[in-house]
Amino acid sequence: MKKLFAAIDVGSYELGMKIFELGGKTGIKEIDHVRHRIDLGDDTFHEGMISFRLMDELCEILKGFVEIMEGYHIEKYQAYGTSAIRETVNTNVVLDQIRLRTGLEVRVLSNSEQRFFEYKAVALRGEQFEQFIEKGTAFIDIGGGSTQVSLFDQGHLISSVNLHLGILRIRDKISALEPNYSRYEGYVTELVNNELHTFKRIYLSNYRIENVIVVDDYISPVVNQIARENGVEDVTAEMYQRHLNEVTKKAPMGLARSLGIPEENASLFMPAAIIVSRILSGTGAKRLWFPGVSLADGIAYDFAERNKYVASSHDFEKDILSAAENLAKRYCCSDTISGELVNASLSIFDGTRKIHGLTKRERLLLHLSARLRDVGKFVTLSSPAEVSYAIIMGTEIIGLSHAERKVVATVVKNSYPNNISYDEFAEQDFESRDYRAAVKLAAILRVATGLARSTHREYRNIKSAIKGRELLITVDTDDQLLLEKGLFFERSDTFEEVFGLKPVLKVKGGRA
Repeated sequence: MKKLFAAIDVGSYELGMKIFELGGKTGIKEIDHVRHRIDLGDDTFHEGMISFRLMDELCEILKGFVEIMEGYHIEKYQAYGTSAIRETVNTNVVLDQIRLRTGLEVRVLSNSEQRFFEYKAVALRGEQFEQFIEKGTAFIDIGGGSTQVSLFDQGHLISSVNLHLGILRIRDKISALEPNYSRYEGYVTELVNNELHTFKRIYLSNYRIENVIVVDDYISPVVNQIARENGVEDVTAEMYQRHLNEVTKKAPMGLARSLGIPEENASLFMPAAIIVSRILSGTGAKRLWFPGVSLADGIAYDFAERNKYVASSHDFEKDILSAAENLAKRYCCSDTISGELVNASLSIFDGTRKIHGLTKRERLLLHLSARLRDVGKFVTLSSPAEVSYAIIMGTEIIGLSHAERKVVATVVKNSYPNNISYDEFAEQDFESRDYRAAVKLAAILRVATGLARSTHREYRNIKSAIKGRELLITVDTDDQLLLEKGLFFERSDTFEEVFGLKPVLKVKGGRA
């Protein structure tokens, strides 16, 4: 049965709403798109908060969106705010005013959630996306406050980093210098190059990038027009650079006229175009693809996928695990220890499934916690718990929300020898479900670390099963595990307190 759905994006430089028809042969079909320019980011990035004047304008525009939704008899909608609302000091006031004055419930996306929605919209395009990422690919998502660059190779997500190269930020920084048009490109180029220098040295040294995928609001329509005129689906780097050289010397009015875009958009086109140009130069990529998707598309695709209107052949969970795997390698985590820690943790999780009440998603968070537990040891062996927490919290993992990343970091920190600090869990300001999940996952990981103490251990299998008031953990190995048996009790107290089960280690094997 077909259903209408509205996706609303409260962005840094414009508000957008797309109406979609869900169901039928296509699964999802766009039937209307309205957008309104409003520079919320100017207030947030300059003053730290959204002014009353813009607040009034924002609510009036959203009221208009509500009227359109009523005209379509929309049954379901989702509305999200991005960096302009996320970074303002009066976020809760803004959201409350929107709710009271328009009736809309707007949720603020973390950066990683926002990028994941836009990434999902491209990934659900299917075959073309999968073909691109089989070779080294940089996925560039250009926003008002920042730009996200995600690297893929052999079909897997390698890493993702957020750069403070948002087109609003760049435009406002350069405008403050009052450059004439002949110098504008040079200023923007230098600013972008400074930000990209460290990124290239750290993230690109071991990868060859052949393709670039770009998600943005201003370059995509122009480049796709070039592609249509040349009879191709994607454009070459040479074609892009040649066209850019023709337009970057023009003043905004001339630029807008030559590109067929509103003059107010010309000042945002230039920073976006130069970001792409410098990444092409820095990577040597030869091919570009501008899928032409927006955050609203990602919101709709996410809703449609969760409600079974569309299906994706792409494994997004594998992307998350791949990114974590590469993060662990960057910080020289032992593959042997972390591999056994993952196996032990997931075995305990599966063996206690009937009593812990946790979901498949929380199993994924445990997997990540086990794999990333020792990243802090790269920096210090004296206090790895605190450093591991800081590294995880400071690393974008596309596909995880900020709350989920905080769960992983807190679980890792509390898996180290001292007892779990319930005060610290409370200080994290978790939602009640996240609080309960974090405590349970930390208790599981603490027990699992008792089995992963040496790089010389070889476990053929680890099984966990509840026997009365005990959790029997059976390890199939030729080692006697004398150290593990002797110190196992150190890690079992919190587990017994949380689950009401006493973990018991049993070894079977040739020399057990």
